[in-house]
Amino acid sequence: MAETFLFNIAERVLAKIGHLSVDEVRLAFNVKTDLKKLEDTMIRIKAVLLDAERQQHQNEKLRLCMWKLRDIFYDAEDVIDDFKYEALRKQDAINHPDINNLKVRLLGSCCLPLSFSSKMSHKIKDINGRLCELATEWKSFDLRQCSDNRHVFRRETISFVDSSDVIGRDEDKENIIGMLMEPSEERSVPVIPIVRLGGLGKTTLAQLVYNDDRVTSLFPLKIWICVSEEFDLSRLLKLIIQSVNKERCDDLTLDTLQARLRSLLNHKKLLLVLDDVWNENQAKWVELKNLLRSTDGLSQSKIIVTTRSWNVASIMSSIPSYELKEIVKKCKGVPLAKTDEFDWIYIRDNEIWKLEQKENDILPVLKLSYNYLPSHLQRCFALLSLYKKDEIYYSDQVIRLWMANELLEHPKQNQEWEDVGKRYLNELLSRCLIQKQRDLWLCFSFKMHDLVHDLVLDVSQKECKTVNSETERVDENVRHLLLCDEKLVEVPRVLEEMKNVRTVIIHDALVESKTFHASVINLCVSNFKYLRALELRGSPLTALPNSIGTLKHLRELDLARSEDIRELPRSFCKLYCLQSLNLGCTSLKQLPDNMQRLIELRHLVITIEAKHLKEIRAGCWTSLQYLELNHCFELECLPKGMQYLKSLQTLILYCCDSLVSLPRSLKLLTKLGHLVINCCDKINLEMEAEEEEDNDLQLNLKTLLLVDLHSVTDLPRLLLQGSSSTLQQLQICWCPNLSVLPAWLLNLTSLHKLEIVRCIKLSAIPEGIERLTNLRELTIHRCPELSKRYRENAGKDWHKIAHIQKIVIKD
Repeated sequence: MAETFLFNIAERVLAKIGHLSVDEVRLAFNVKTDLKKLEDTMIRIKAVLLDAERQQHQNEKLRLCMWKLRDIFYDAEDVIDDFKYEALRKQDAINHPDINNLKVRLLGSCCLPLSFSSKMSHKIKDINGRLCELATEWKSFDLRQCSDNRHVFRRETISFVDSSDVIGRDEDKENIIGMLMEPSEERSVPVIPIVRLGGLGKTTLAQLVYNDDRVTSLFPLKIWICVSEEFDLSRLLKLIIQSVNKERCDDLTLDTLQARLRSLLNHKKLLLVLDDVWNENQAKWVELKNLLRSTDGLSQSKIIVTTRSWNVASIMSSIPSYELKEIVKKCKGVPLAKTDEFDWIYIRDNEIWKLEQKENDILPVLKLSYNYLPSHLQRCFALLSLYKKDEIYYSDQVIRLWMANELLEHPKQNQEWEDVGKRYLNELLSRCLIQKQRDLWLCFSFKMHDLVHDLVLDVSQKECKTVNSETERVDENVRHLLLCDEKLVEVPRVLEEMKNVRTVIIHDALVESKTFHASVINLCVSNFKYLRALELRGSPLTALPNSIGTLKHLRELDLARSEDIRELPRSFCKLYCLQSLNLGCTSLKQLPDNMQRLIELRHLVITIEAKHLKEIRAGCWTSLQYLELNHCFELECLPKGMQYLKSLQTLILYCCDSLVSLPRSLKLLTKLGHLVINCCDKINLEMEAEEEEDNDLQLNLKTLLLVDLHSVTDLPRLLLQGSSSTLQQLQICWCPNLSVLPAWLLNLTSLHKLEIVRCIKLSAIPEGIERLTNLRELTIHRCPELSKRYRENAGKDWHKIAHIQKIVIKD
């Protein structure tokens, strides 16, 4: 079932061609004609790709042709990225001139060197030639244009099940029957959603309930409808009518169908099961619900809905969804209907994706959820195979990996790339393809069910590969590698012939050999010219080679916890495309001057042993959104020039023991939304208005977290009052010398959540807290005086906070 992802790749390449700036095209004017030819050819191919993807599983020749197209499209994307890099290099040469690029300065905005244009022209002509060679074969398949309804895979289910063939659903069955027996509200038809990933027994559970004798006696009329993807009102009405009286009504109008249904259902107590619902259009559901509600005597009726989407469940019902109980730990909670005890044991003890796939096997059922994903989500989902089974994923890391490989749609107005990534993850959550573990501060952790991991391995097997000491073969066109085996002491020979790799991850330094890590980087430099992501967390390397600068398309470099790295090579400034750099918990002495020239950098985590960071100059780090200073024990102050970080949205200061204050230049960062200061023992946050314009600041701070700050006696008034209409969350923890919360705190009119933990000298909350009308949650934990004063129904000032929706007070 390995996927080509051809439709999405074509979308990405065409989008990149469309987003080439006027300057970028002008830089190589003599290839403009060839680029246009490439674009036109790809548009024609893309128009019939959906039809090709439908037919490929029945036509091996077509499938092989699509794999050839995939490689050509990837090569086309690499060429387009060369334009992007050259434009960034030229911009840097103009913005930061030196004697070595005098020629570029004199050329100004004119064309790039002829050598580049000639090279690009040759590459694009070669790609166009390869496409022409495939043209005759491609036309022979007689493919047609069609709309993107790739998710429509008709699946029929029936109401009957033999209960003796089902293992582990007794408790779930009793719970659902108990819900059916509860009385209904007047003029309401309760909907009970059963939600879980495809293949985990939702339909089986509904069948068990449907056929139970108690349910049959409770509901004289029972109707089972397999909805699948087509939630069409007319179709559903016809199926319901046919279920009641076996009457076919294909030619009836919608109005006649409604009237017919009312006559059949009036004064009937009905159980309606809508199995396998995918519809997320609320208007369609409201139509059906209103029609059922208009039927007399239906108030005691009930509806059961099975779906693999939390969005569907929330649209169709106001009551909490019923999530299936996990059973049989050895089997990871997969309650399959068994046909034979041997089959059950076989399924339990083997990797599902290695089994011979038959129509009712679980992987094809799971693949329905995958097939229903839009093309861009399918490709993002496949990249999650670069994590080991049972591993915990972190949403921010996953999004950065997607961004490095440019798998995200272009953001809409007022959105960032990271927002698009969050939307993708929420979509996977809503479809039960991933399972949230914990909400963290600005991200969340999640896991993937073992069977879903098997699915993602299966669909991605020609894109992604996990390599260990026993790996004997890797497809030469695999794009993403996870090296994951402590037994690896040298680069496997199977990788030495590969050229097209875009991602290399060494799993958290399971491999501790410096020689091995050095050989991996050398392989990247020599072979993987279009590498986008390199993750070497916990690497034993002491330095990066100067040749790292040749990885000109690198977008993510993660060296977190590489404790022996003390400096960066001079060539680092050539990584113009770099978006994310993690140098947390390294032994870095100082950042090189030229690193500020990385204008694409959005995410930066650094640990540094210096007392001062070099001044940030105007025009540098203009895209930086996330800055984290981590374990900078000697750092005494933030760098001068912080005001030039106009895009900065998140600032985290963690374990900066010598830091004594925040610079007043933070008041100029109007996009700063999140500020965390944690374990900075010497910092003093007192920051008052000093100038007239300080009283009219329009800042955008949404969350402020102050944790383990022993010297803090006051809050940063300048930043907080400037954010009085935007601040939503304020957390103050382990600040033992903070004795008073200022009265001006009541100006924070948008505050939703206030958390105060282990602030032992605090004895009161400012008078008038009822003025904070948006305050919904107040937590007081291990603050002896506060806990005593505001304890529920016992503290003398409980009445002053009793109006708050959620109050948690713990000793």
